[in-house]
This record gives sequence, structure tokens and C-alpha cells, in this order.
Amino acid sequence: MNKLKLIYVLIPALFLLACDDFLDETPDNRTELDSKIKIRKLLTSAYPSNTYTLLAELSSDNIVDLGEDNPYTVRMIEQVAYWQNDTESDIDGVKELWQSAYNAIAHANQALDAISKVTDEDVSAEKGEALITRAYNHFVLVNVFCKHYNQTSSSTDLGIPYIEAPETALSPVYQRGNVAEVYKKINADIEAALPLIKDDIYEVKPYHFNKKAAYAFAARFNLYYEKWSKAKEYANVVLGNNPASVLRDWVALGKIPRNSDAVSQAYIKNDANLLSITAYTSAGLLFGAGYYYGSRFNHTRFLSEKETLYAEMPWGNLNIWSYNYMAFSYKASNMDKTLVIKVPYLFEVTDPVSNIGYWRSVINPFTTDECLLVRAEAEIMLNEKAAAMDDLNTWTQAYFKQTSVSQVTTIADIAKFYDTANMPYSTNNAPNQKKKLNPKFSISAGEQESMIHYLLQCRRILTLHEGLRWFDIKRYGIEVPRYQDQGNGYLKVIDVLAVDDNRRAIQLPQDVISAGMEANPR
Repeated sequence: MNKLKLIYVLIPALFLLACDDFLDETPDNRTELDSKIKIRKLLTSAYPSNTYTLLAELSSDNIVDLGEDNPYTVRMIEQVAYWQNDTESDIDGVKELWQSAYNAIAHANQALDAISKVTDEDVSAEKGEALITRAYNHFVLVNVFCKHYNQTSSSTDLGIPYIEAPETALSPVYQRGNVAEVYKKINADIEAALPLIKDDIYEVKPYHFNKKAAYAFAARFNLYYEKWSKAKEYANVVLGNNPASVLRDWVALGKIPRNSDAVSQAYIKNDANLLSITAYTSAGLLFGAGYYYGSRFNHTRFLSEKETLYAEMPWGNLNIWSYNYMAFSYKASNMDKTLVIKVPYLFEVTDPVSNIGYWRSVINPFTTDECLLVRAEAEIMLNEKAAAMDDLNTWTQAYFKQTSVSQVTTIADIAKFYDTANMPYSTNNAPNQKKKLNPKFSISAGEQESMIHYLLQCRRILTLHEGLRWFDIKRYGIEVPRYQDQGNGYLKVIDVLAVDDNRRAIQLPQDVISAGMEANPR
């Protein structure tokens, strides 16, 4: 396959990865990006090759530390799980995520530069893809490495450099700016991109920001941006007039034999996945059935019973799962995982003789199910409670088995279920699903707060092992205790991530800080 050969100077301060083939020709012998076909090929590299999934999931309240005697861990996992600076080189580490995102941004910017010079073809759709990928990669970076956006402090909270043009200077100096500025630029790129996205330029739509994937991203972005009406508007485009018809068929997936490979492959090939990205990651091992790798820090039976999969819902605590989950609890063998099978473990062989290569998986950043919960949250914040309840019931009826106990709930049911008299707020000694909420935006006590608790619980279950829980923790100011299993059923809190803890902004890679970038405060 012929590769496009370009000359452009990447960003040393941002520690970008360069593609070797891009640098092996002199400028006088390079292939020009002078057609939409060449630009499209370049844009395949505008998607990140690494993922935030493991960084975010390990930082969240979805894991428990099984103890120092458990040998199945690596230093990077330990550091991230306890919100320490990641000093290791790991495919799921901060350095790799930073490099991957900025490398993808560099490709998007190079494509945009080339698009501006094409005069004999319509490259508007290619421009739309370049803009939306640039926005998405910056969105990942700002939400991982910065404090979450809010209307009170984001104008002073440290942001990340927003790169909008190919690099032409050697060793440029970048300022981080602030979170509000980054969000403003992401919004501008999204708004410019949406009218340009065309599905017919893609051979396989889920591998690209097709129209529904782009609008799902726009919906989530505006939810995080506290633009509730726009979040709902964009989610409407994805969901159409009959949301139930576009959700994942959980019942059909549940009928697949309980084989982790078969189930995870069926999960990633489902039409409910709006965007699919193949990434270097060990997530398929940590959250894959029966693998010991990473088992020291995982989603355990304790969490499942107290807070997630087996936790009581408004209709009761029942075995009403349509989908396959798998529990592996062999504490004598250092294994305690309760998993929803969705993250496949793939191995890319680079040397068949030595059988060496890279761990990979397929990540689905946007799905119809999650988009429905984005809309439901926006509706709650807009005080459109009946509409939000309709969306929540649509999701629960699809996700859970229909039994003699109805999964249709009312606003009154939710308010009663989460009333403090029935369910007190979670504490370190008595954990449950109802966490104290400390968002920077206003939530009314009573029905609205109860519906947010229910919404967050539904999303936590739906996106288990995907990392999105971490961003809800940041948005809602949820305190996170890190439990360590001391044996004999006793769990000790080793550390607590407080509401305004600076560690909520994951520290930049050390190489980037050493190159002169301002570090996150600690």
C-alpha cells in the first residue's frame, strides 16, 4: 500500500509520535495532498491509536484493590489507581495517550491545510471529518488532563494546548491556556463540522465519524458544557422518533453462549456502536474473562453487590439481566472479577516466529444506548422530567429482562427509592450507589436530585469497564474512596479522592513537563 509522504515538523514539547514513512523523503520528492482520495487516506490517522479507557476506569470508583499480596499488577496500574503520577511507559499510560491524541490532531491539521488548497474537487465532507476528529482528540485531552469544565472556575483552570495548524517551527513553545478556551474551540470545530459530515464517503461507517457518531459526540460535549438544550437537540438526531428501535438488542446478545470471545465479538459488531476505534490497550485482559493480568485492581463482587450490577434498583434486587455477565471469584487464587463481557482481547502479531506483538482491543466511544442516557440527563436538567422518565424506561426495558416485576418506573417511584429515609448517602463504612453530589451547577433537592442519582446509576452500569464513570465523578464532584481488601471480607479505605482534589486532573506526562509545559498543581 502506497503511503503518503509528507514533511512537517511535529511538536517536541507535546511529545508527538511521528510516522517514519512521513519523514523518509526530501520535500522535493514528497507526495502532495492534492486530491480527496489522498486526504481521506491521511484522515484514517486522525483517530487516536491509544485510549483513555483504562486510565479513566482505574481512576474511578469501579475498582477495588485486592491487596499487596496479589501479584497480578504492574506499576502503572498501581499508580493510576491511587491517583499518583504515572511514571511508567505503558500502552495505557499518560504519555502514550498524550502522544496518540496529538499525533491524531497533527494529521487532522495537515488534512485541513491540504483541503484549503484543493480547488477542483468538493472536499467539504473531508473537511468535516478533519474538524470533528480534531475536536474529539482535544476533548479527550482536556477531560483527562484538566479539571472538568464549569462556569465558575474554568476561565482560570489550566487547559491543554489547542493546536489548529500544522507545525512549521522547530521546538515551538506552547501555553496551556484555560479549560474555558479549550471548550470554546472544541465547540467551534464541532459546529463547523456537523453540516459537512456525509456518510457516503465512508466504506465502513463505524470506523469514521459518520453523521450519527458526530451528533452523539456533539450531544455528550454539550452535556459536559452544560448546554442542556443543545445536548438534547443533537441526541434527537441520533435517536430519531423511535429510540427503542436503535438501541442494542441485549436480549439477542444474552442468548449467545457464555464464551467471552464470542460475546465480546458480537458486542463490538453491533449496530448500536456508532464509532469503533481499534486501540493499543490491555483493557481486554483486565476486563476479559479468566485473565489474571491486572486482577489486583478490578471490578469485584463487593462492588457489584453494593453499588453496581447486583445493587437494588427501584423494582427490586433481582436476577433480571438480558445480557451476559461473568463472575470469577477465587480469592485463594487472587482472582475476584465480576465482568460485563464487552471489551475483546486482541493480539496483533508482529513476529510470528517469536509470537510477539501488541495487545489491542476495539473501543466504542459512542453508542445509541449511552446517547439515550445523555438525552435523559439533559431533560432532567431542563426539568422535562416526564420526557426523561420515558427515556430511562426505554433504556431499562431494553437492558433488563422483562419479568413479572415491571421495569417501568415513575418519577414518584424514583423519588421514593432514593429518599434519604430509604437510602442514606453512601459512606466509606456503608457504601451504596447513592453518592453525595457536589456539581458546580445547580440541582434541586427532591425529584430532580433523585432522578440524577438514578440516571448516574444507569450510566454506571451501562458503561462499566469503559471509563466514562470517571467523567461523571468529575462532573458531579463525587468523592471516591479506594478500598483495599484486607482478607476475611474486611475492606480498608487506603485513600480518598476528595471533592476538589487536584488529582482529579491527571498529571501530564513527565517528558512534557520536562520540556517546559506547566504541570497540574498538586
